[in-house]
Amino acid sequence: MVLGASIMMHYSTYAQEEQESAEVYLEEYTDEFQENFFEALKQKGIQNYDRAVDFFLKCKQLEPNNSVVDYELAKAYMLDKKYVQAQDYAIEALLSEPTDYWYLDNLLTILDKQGSPIENVKQQIPYGNNKLKQNMAVSFFKMKKYEEASKVLDDLESSPLKSDLNRKINDSLQKGKQEQIAPIAQKEEEILDDPVAQLKAQMEKLIVAADFKELLNVSKGALDSYPLQPYFYFAYGTALNNTGNPNKGIEVLESGLDYLLDDENLKNNIYKQLSEGYSKIGNTQKANEFLNKINTGL
Repeated sequence: MVLGASIMMHYSTYAQEEQESAEVYLEEYTDEFQENFFEALKQKGIQNYDRAVDFFLKCKQLEPNNSVVDYELAKAYMLDKKYVQAQDYAIEALLSEPTDYWYLDNLLTILDKQGSPIENVKQQIPYGNNKLKQNMAVSFFKMKKYEEASKVLDDLESSPLKSDLNRKINDSLQKGKQEQIAPIAQKEEEILDDPVAQLKAQMEKLIVAADFKELLNVSKGALDSYPLQPYFYFAYGTALNNTGNPNKGIEVLESGLDYLLDDENLKNNIYKQLSEGYSKIGNTQKANEFLNKINTGL
Protein backbone atom coordinates (compact mmCIF):
# COMPACT_ATOMS: atom_id res chain seq x y z
CA MET A 1 0.00 0.00 0.00
CA VAL A 2 1.31 3.42 -0.84
CA LEU A 3 1.62 5.52 2.29
CA GLY A 4 4.15 8.23 1.38
CA ALA A 5 6.05 9.17 4.50
CA SER A 6 4.37 6.51 6.57
CA ILE A 7 6.14 3.56 8.07
CA MET A 8 3.60 0.87 7.17
CA MET A 9 5.71 -0.58 4.39
CA HIS A 10 8.82 -0.73 6.52
CA TYR A 11 8.10 -1.45 10.18
CA SER A 12 9.82 -4.53 11.58
CA THR A 13 8.94 -6.71 14.58
CA TYR A 14 10.12 -6.76 18.16
CA ALA A 15 11.65 -10.23 17.96
CA GLN A 16 13.23 -10.26 14.52
CA GLU A 17 16.33 -8.68 13.05
CA GLU A 18 15.22 -5.57 11.16
CA GLN A 19 15.79 -5.36 7.45
CA GLU A 20 18.38 -2.78 6.45
CA SER A 21 15.85 -0.76 4.45
CA ALA A 22 13.50 -0.53 7.43
CA GLU A 23 16.32 0.52 9.73
CA VAL A 24 17.35 3.35 7.44
CA TYR A 25 13.78 4.48 6.90
CA LEU A 26 12.93 4.56 10.59
CA GLU A 27 15.88 6.78 11.42
CA GLU A 28 13.65 9.81 10.79
CA TYR A 29 11.46 8.77 13.73
CA THR A 30 12.45 9.25 17.33
CA ASP A 31 13.58 6.32 19.42
CA GLU A 32 10.56 6.89 21.65
CA PHE A 33 8.17 6.59 18.69
CA GLN A 34 9.83 3.42 17.43
CA GLU A 35 9.85 1.78 20.86
CA ASN A 36 6.15 2.50 21.40
CA PHE A 37 5.18 1.47 17.88
CA PHE A 38 6.95 -1.87 17.96
CA GLU A 39 5.72 -2.60 21.47
CA ALA A 40 2.20 -1.90 20.25
CA LEU A 41 2.63 -4.36 17.40
CA LYS A 42 3.97 -6.92 19.84
CA GLN A 43 0.97 -6.52 22.14
CA LYS A 44 -1.47 -6.70 19.23
CA GLY A 45 0.25 -9.84 17.96
CA ILE A 46 -0.32 -11.61 21.29
CA GLN A 47 -3.90 -10.29 21.47
CA ASN A 48 -3.34 -7.79 24.30
CA TYR A 49 -5.41 -5.24 22.45
CA ASP A 50 -5.92 -2.77 25.29
CA ARG A 51 -2.16 -2.60 25.83
CA ALA A 52 -1.62 -2.21 22.09
CA VAL A 53 -4.02 0.74 22.07
CA ASP A 54 -2.12 2.41 24.90
CA PHE A 55 1.15 2.23 23.00
CA PHE A 56 -0.41 3.36 19.72
CA LEU A 57 -1.94 6.35 21.53
CA LYS A 58 1.54 7.30 22.72
CA CYS A 59 2.64 7.15 19.08
CA LYS A 60 -0.33 9.34 18.19
CA GLN A 61 0.86 11.97 20.66
CA LEU A 62 4.32 11.92 19.10
CA GLU A 63 3.09 11.84 15.46
CA PRO A 64 -0.45 13.34 15.43
CA ASN A 65 -0.78 13.24 11.63
CA ASN A 66 0.64 9.76 11.00
CA SER A 67 -2.08 7.88 9.12
CA VAL A 68 -0.49 4.50 9.87
CA VAL A 69 -0.97 5.09 13.59
CA ASP A 70 -4.64 5.94 12.97
CA TYR A 71 -5.02 2.77 10.91
CA GLU A 72 -3.40 0.61 13.59
CA LEU A 73 -5.52 2.21 16.31
CA ALA A 74 -8.63 1.41 14.30
CA LYS A 75 -7.50 -2.21 13.91
CA ALA A 76 -6.65 -2.60 17.60
CA TYR A 77 -9.94 -1.06 18.76
CA MET A 78 -11.85 -3.28 16.34
CA LEU A 79 -10.11 -6.41 17.61
CA ASP A 80 -11.01 -5.27 21.13
CA LYS A 81 -14.65 -4.91 19.96
CA LYS A 82 -14.67 -1.16 20.63
CA TYR A 83 -16.25 -0.29 17.33
CA VAL A 84 -17.12 3.37 17.92
CA GLN A 85 -13.49 4.29 18.58
CA ALA A 86 -12.37 1.99 15.78
CA GLN A 87 -14.65 3.73 13.31
CA ASP A 88 -13.41 7.19 14.28
CA TYR A 89 -9.76 6.30 13.72
CA ALA A 90 -10.53 4.36 10.53
CA ILE A 91 -12.21 7.45 9.08
CA GLU A 92 -9.30 9.63 10.17
CA ALA A 93 -6.83 7.32 8.42
CA LEU A 94 -8.94 7.23 5.25
CA LEU A 95 -9.17 11.02 5.14
CA SER A 96 -5.36 11.13 5.07
CA GLU A 97 -5.14 8.52 2.26
CA PRO A 98 -8.52 8.41 0.41
CA THR A 99 -7.24 6.11 -2.35
CA ASP A 100 -5.70 3.52 -0.03
CA TYR A 101 -7.50 0.17 -0.37
CA TRP A 102 -6.53 -1.18 3.07
CA TYR A 103 -7.71 1.92 4.94
CA LEU A 104 -11.10 1.72 3.23
CA ASP A 105 -11.35 -2.05 3.67
CA ASN A 106 -10.67 -1.60 7.37
CA LEU A 107 -13.47 0.96 7.69
CA LEU A 108 -15.93 -1.27 5.81
CA THR A 109 -15.02 -4.21 8.03
CA ILE A 110 -15.67 -2.13 11.15
CA LEU A 111 -19.02 -0.96 9.77
CA ASP A 112 -19.94 -4.54 8.91
CA LYS A 113 -19.25 -5.71 12.45
CA GLN A 114 -21.69 -3.07 13.69
CA GLY A 115 -24.31 -3.90 11.06
CA SER A 116 -23.94 -0.33 9.84
CA PRO A 117 -24.26 0.60 6.12
CA ILE A 118 -21.76 2.78 4.28
CA GLU A 119 -24.48 5.43 3.96
CA ASN A 120 -23.99 6.26 7.64
CA VAL A 121 -20.49 7.64 7.00
CA LYS A 122 -20.83 8.92 3.42
CA GLN A 123 -20.71 12.52 4.54
CA GLN A 124 -17.55 11.92 6.58
CA ILE A 125 -15.41 10.48 3.77
CA PRO A 126 -14.53 11.67 0.24
CA TYR A 127 -17.14 9.39 -1.29
CA GLY A 128 -16.93 11.13 -4.68
CA ASN A 129 -13.35 9.91 -5.20
CA ASN A 130 -13.43 7.40 -8.08
CA LYS A 131 -10.50 5.35 -6.77
CA LEU A 132 -12.17 5.13 -3.38
CA LYS A 133 -15.35 3.84 -5.06
CA GLN A 134 -13.36 1.31 -7.05
CA ASN A 135 -11.71 0.07 -3.87
CA MET A 136 -15.11 -0.07 -2.19
CA ALA A 137 -16.55 -2.26 -4.93
CA VAL A 138 -13.63 -4.69 -4.61
CA SER A 139 -13.93 -4.76 -0.84
CA PHE A 140 -17.67 -5.41 -0.97
CA PHE A 141 -17.06 -8.21 -3.45
CA LYS A 142 -14.50 -9.76 -1.10
CA MET A 143 -17.07 -9.57 1.69
CA LYS A 144 -19.60 -11.32 -0.61
CA LYS A 145 -21.81 -8.23 -0.55
CA TYR A 146 -22.52 -8.50 -4.25
CA GLU A 147 -25.51 -6.17 -4.41
CA GLU A 148 -23.60 -3.40 -2.66
CA ALA A 149 -20.59 -3.92 -4.92
CA SER A 150 -22.77 -3.77 -8.02
CA LYS A 151 -24.43 -0.57 -6.82
CA VAL A 152 -21.06 1.13 -6.35
CA LEU A 153 -19.88 -0.04 -9.77
CA ASP A 154 -22.91 1.55 -11.41
CA ASP A 155 -21.50 4.98 -10.49
CA LEU A 156 -18.12 4.29 -12.13
CA GLU A 157 -17.03 4.83 -15.71
CA SER A 158 -16.28 1.82 -17.89
CA SER A 159 -12.92 0.16 -17.23
CA PRO A 160 -11.40 -3.34 -17.42
CA LEU A 161 -11.74 -3.67 -13.65
CA LYS A 162 -15.41 -2.70 -13.75
CA SER A 163 -16.14 -5.22 -16.48
CA ASP A 164 -14.22 -7.99 -14.74
CA LEU A 165 -15.81 -7.34 -11.38
CA ASN A 166 -19.31 -7.07 -12.84
CA ARG A 167 -18.80 -10.40 -14.55
CA LYS A 168 -17.68 -12.05 -11.31
CA ILE A 169 -20.53 -10.50 -9.36
CA ASN A 170 -23.12 -11.68 -11.87
CA ASP A 171 -21.65 -15.17 -11.84
CA SER A 172 -21.67 -15.25 -8.04
CA LEU A 173 -25.27 -14.08 -7.86
CA GLN A 174 -26.46 -16.60 -10.44
CA LYS A 175 -24.42 -19.63 -9.51
CA GLY A 176 -23.41 -18.97 -5.90
CA LYS A 177 -19.72 -19.05 -6.73
CA GLN A 178 -17.05 -17.01 -8.50
CA GLU A 179 -15.94 -17.66 -12.02
CA GLN A 180 -13.31 -20.37 -12.27
CA ILE A 181 -9.77 -19.03 -12.28
CA ALA A 182 -7.81 -19.89 -15.39
CA PRO A 183 -5.20 -22.65 -14.95
CA ILE A 184 -1.77 -21.50 -13.86
CA ALA A 185 0.03 -23.32 -16.65
CA GLN A 186 -0.39 -21.42 -19.88
CA LYS A 187 1.27 -21.65 -23.25
CA GLU A 188 4.03 -19.17 -23.88
CA GLU A 189 2.10 -17.45 -26.66
CA GLU A 190 -0.88 -17.02 -24.32
CA ILE A 191 1.30 -15.46 -21.65
CA LEU A 192 2.62 -12.93 -24.14
CA ASP A 193 -0.94 -11.71 -24.74
CA ASP A 194 -1.99 -11.79 -21.09
CA PRO A 195 -0.70 -8.97 -18.83
CA VAL A 196 -1.78 -10.84 -15.70
CA ALA A 197 0.20 -13.92 -16.75
CA GLN A 198 3.19 -11.73 -17.59
CA LEU A 199 3.14 -10.14 -14.15
CA LYS A 200 2.80 -13.52 -12.49
CA ALA A 201 5.73 -14.94 -14.42
CA GLN A 202 7.81 -11.91 -13.45
CA MET A 203 6.94 -12.31 -9.77
CA GLU A 204 7.66 -16.03 -9.82
CA LYS A 205 11.18 -15.28 -11.06
CA LEU A 206 11.66 -12.64 -8.34
CA ILE A 207 10.59 -15.09 -5.65
CA VAL A 208 13.01 -17.73 -6.94
CA ALA A 209 15.76 -15.10 -7.00
CA ALA A 210 14.77 -13.91 -3.49
CA ASP A 211 14.66 -10.33 -4.80
CA PHE A 212 12.00 -9.30 -2.33
CA LYS A 213 12.64 -5.57 -2.61
CA GLU A 214 11.78 -5.60 -6.31
CA LEU A 215 8.96 -8.07 -5.65
CA LEU A 216 7.49 -5.56 -3.22
CA ASN A 217 7.25 -2.90 -5.94
CA VAL A 218 6.02 -5.21 -8.70
CA SER A 219 3.41 -7.01 -6.60
CA LYS A 220 2.06 -3.78 -5.10
CA GLY A 221 1.55 -2.31 -8.56
CA ALA A 222 0.03 -5.55 -9.83
CA LEU A 223 -2.42 -5.72 -6.94
CA ASP A 224 -3.47 -2.11 -7.48
CA SER A 225 -4.26 -2.91 -11.12
CA TYR A 226 -5.73 -6.39 -10.61
CA PRO A 227 -7.20 -6.60 -7.10
CA LEU A 228 -9.09 -9.84 -7.82
CA GLN A 229 -6.01 -11.98 -8.45
CA PRO A 230 -5.16 -14.22 -5.45
CA TYR A 231 -1.60 -14.87 -6.63
CA PHE A 232 -0.83 -11.17 -6.40
CA TYR A 233 -1.89 -11.19 -2.73
CA PHE A 234 0.46 -14.12 -2.18
CA ALA A 235 3.35 -12.33 -3.90
CA TYR A 236 2.74 -9.04 -2.07
CA GLY A 237 2.39 -10.81 1.28
CA THR A 238 5.59 -12.76 0.62
CA ALA A 239 7.42 -9.54 -0.18
CA LEU A 240 6.12 -7.85 2.98
CA ASN A 241 7.12 -10.86 5.10
CA ASN A 242 10.66 -10.60 3.79
CA THR A 243 11.13 -6.83 3.92
CA GLY A 244 10.50 -6.27 7.60
CA ASN A 245 6.69 -5.97 7.58
CA PRO A 246 5.14 -9.33 8.55
CA ASN A 247 2.15 -7.72 10.28
CA LYS A 248 1.01 -6.19 7.01
CA GLY A 249 2.03 -9.35 5.17
CA ILE A 250 -0.35 -11.41 7.30
CA GLU A 251 -3.22 -9.04 6.55
CA VAL A 252 -2.58 -9.18 2.80
CA LEU A 253 -2.19 -12.97 2.72
CA GLU A 254 -5.40 -13.54 4.67
CA SER A 255 -7.23 -11.27 2.24
CA GLY A 256 -5.87 -13.36 -0.63
CA LEU A 257 -7.58 -16.45 0.76
CA ASP A 258 -10.94 -14.78 0.06
CA TYR A 259 -10.29 -14.95 -3.69
CA LEU A 260 -9.11 -18.56 -3.89
CA LEU A 261 -11.17 -21.29 -5.48
CA ASP A 262 -9.56 -24.62 -6.32
CA ASP A 263 -5.85 -23.78 -6.47
CA GLU A 264 -4.55 -26.03 -3.68
CA ASN A 265 -0.91 -25.32 -4.47
CA LEU A 266 -1.39 -21.57 -4.11
CA LYS A 267 -3.46 -22.10 -0.96
CA ASN A 268 -0.62 -24.10 0.62
CA ASN A 269 1.90 -21.44 -0.38
CA ILE A 270 -0.24 -18.80 1.30
CA TYR A 271 -0.56 -20.96 4.42
CA LYS A 272 3.23 -21.34 4.47
CA GLN A 273 3.75 -17.59 4.28
CA LEU A 274 1.11 -17.02 6.96
CA SER A 275 2.93 -19.50 9.21
CA GLU A 276 6.20 -17.66 8.63
CA GLY A 277 4.57 -14.27 9.20
CA TYR A 278 3.02 -15.30 12.50
CA SER A 279 6.34 -16.82 13.57
CA LYS A 280 8.04 -13.49 12.93
CA ILE A 281 5.65 -11.62 15.19
CA GLY A 282 5.97 -14.23 17.92
CA ASN A 283 2.54 -15.85 17.62
CA THR A 284 3.59 -19.50 17.57
CA GLN A 285 0.04 -20.78 18.06
CA LYS A 286 -1.18 -19.20 14.83
CA ALA A 287 2.05 -20.16 13.06
CA ASN A 288 1.51 -23.82 13.93
CA GLU A 289 -2.16 -23.59 13.00
CA PHE A 290 -1.36 -22.59 9.43
CA LEU A 291 1.52 -25.04 9.24
CA ASN A 292 -0.87 -27.84 10.18
CA LYS A 293 -3.28 -26.71 7.48
CA ILE A 294 -0.58 -27.42 4.91
CA ASN A 295 -0.06 -30.90 6.29
CA THR A 296 -3.73 -31.81 6.69
CA GLY A 297 -5.09 -30.02 3.67
CA LEU A 298 -7.91 -28.49 5.77
